[in-house]
Amino acid sequence: MTTGMPTSDASPRISEVRTTVGDRAAAEGIARRLVGDRLAACVQIDGGIDSIYRWQDAIERAAEWRLTVKTSLGRAAACVASLVAAHPYELPEVIVSEVVASPAYADWVLRSTSP
Repeated sequence: MTTGMPTSDASPRISEVRTTVGDRAAAEGIARRLVGDRLAACVQIDGGIDSIYRWQDAIERAAEWRLTVKTSLGRAAACVASLVAAHPYELPEVIVSEVVASPAYADWVLRSTSP
């Protein structure tokens, strides 16, 4: 996959954390907590989305809101811990990816998440 971004070891990298919640208010609450605590530079909220999944041996369907969180590599673990502590689900989906970002954007994320 070509992203148009440099992919050398010197390329700026940040973390992207994704989760879903059952309503917009929960999504906004988590987003404000993470940004307010400087654990995230930005949280995008997408919704509603439909999720179909197996839970306790039954196939379930739920309307959800997806959060995409941008944070620094160094703040990712604290970001995830805070997200899980605030999450309303018994077993929240939390997916963390290291991504290559443009230098200017990566710098903004680093500055925005500096304690």
